[in-house]
Amino acid sequence: MVNSPHRRDTDVFIIGGGPAGLAAAIAARQRGFEVVVADSAIPPIDKPCGEGLMPDGVSALAGLGIEIRREYSYPFRGIRFISSGVKVDASFPTGQGLGIRRTRLHSLMIDRAAAAGVNLLWQTVVTGLHPDGVWLGANLVCSRWIVGADGAHSRVRKWAGLDENTGHQQRFAFRRHYRVTPWTSCMELYWGNNCQLYVTPVAANEICVAAISRDPGLRLDGALARFPVVASRLQGLERTSAERGAISATRRLRHVYRGRTALIGDASGSVDAITGEGLCLAFRQAILLSESFAAGSLEPYQAKHRKLARRPAAMSWLMLTLDGRDLFRQRVMQAFATQPRTFARMLALHVGDSRPLALAGIGISLGWDLLTL
Repeated sequence: MVNSPHRRDTDVFIIGGGPAGLAAAIAARQRGFEVVVADSAIPPIDKPCGEGLMPDGVSALAGLGIEIRREYSYPFRGIRFISSGVKVDASFPTGQGLGIRRTRLHSLMIDRAAAAGVNLLWQTVVTGLHPDGVWLGANLVCSRWIVGADGAHSRVRKWAGLDENTGHQQRFAFRRHYRVTPWTSCMELYWGNNCQLYVTPVAANEICVAAISRDPGLRLDGALARFPVVASRLQGLERTSAERGAISATRRLRHVYRGRTALIGDASGSVDAITGEGLCLAFRQAILLSESFAAGSLEPYQAKHRKLARRPAAMSWLMLTLDGRDLFRQRVMQAFATQPRTFARMLALHVGDSRPLALAGIGISLGWDLLTL
């Protein structure tokens, strides 16, 4: 392809064909832009994660024209915390969550993108950026906008000079699937010493079990030994996937765009997987990014991206304060069990069904509950 200041091969070129990149592509197509997505992988792309979509994530997907049918997923009504025998749960104030295998979600998003007219280039390596577009080897593809959706270790972020962090922490996650009828209508979060275990129903006969800790050497079987109740339930069950690991990072960037290049999803920063909000953030970022394309400027995307991240970041901080503080966590759990309404209010805030100022009220209520135990 020939470099020409008057030539444009596409309006939007997206580097990375995971859920974030596909969401950005679909949102841009909904506004009439021509879109190309390139990824070096062969789909569907798997990624170790808890595989639970909160109601706000389900709603954001619906806004992209993606309805997840029952045969592809499993609904859950809310969240349950379990710590040293103390249990507390609450239902979502509106809607329901959905557990879905990551590969199935990716396939559904690919189908939606293709139907919307996105040009999908699989097994295609982008080798660099150019003032007029991107390089595919020796070929230049001219594009008005470039989107880096290539994950936590984004090359686009480095190429665009956006790799300046204001904060970065990481933990380690391992995941496996088991063949069993889900035993709960909630997504369960088990708290242990410096470790959490997630159990998410993803089908009528399958669950996803994921462990997250700060120890890179703590694999899933080692984590399960800390949660004998769950381990006993899984004893002898068919394993429907191999154990896979990933890094759960908390990363904040100073800027998420430069010139005509913008970042989305984990490439643009991330919150700890304990929130379950990573995919929802990417889907909502996609809508904001398409609005900026339509406005002809990426400047609004910077401010809206930062605002969008505040609630998940606050919830991540709040939940991680319980990690590694066993006595404090047990007192908080007892307070939740005594006053389940406080836990329900926290869940409502977590999924965006209450205003951020509600966090102060929750803190006051929880503090009083702790004092009066």
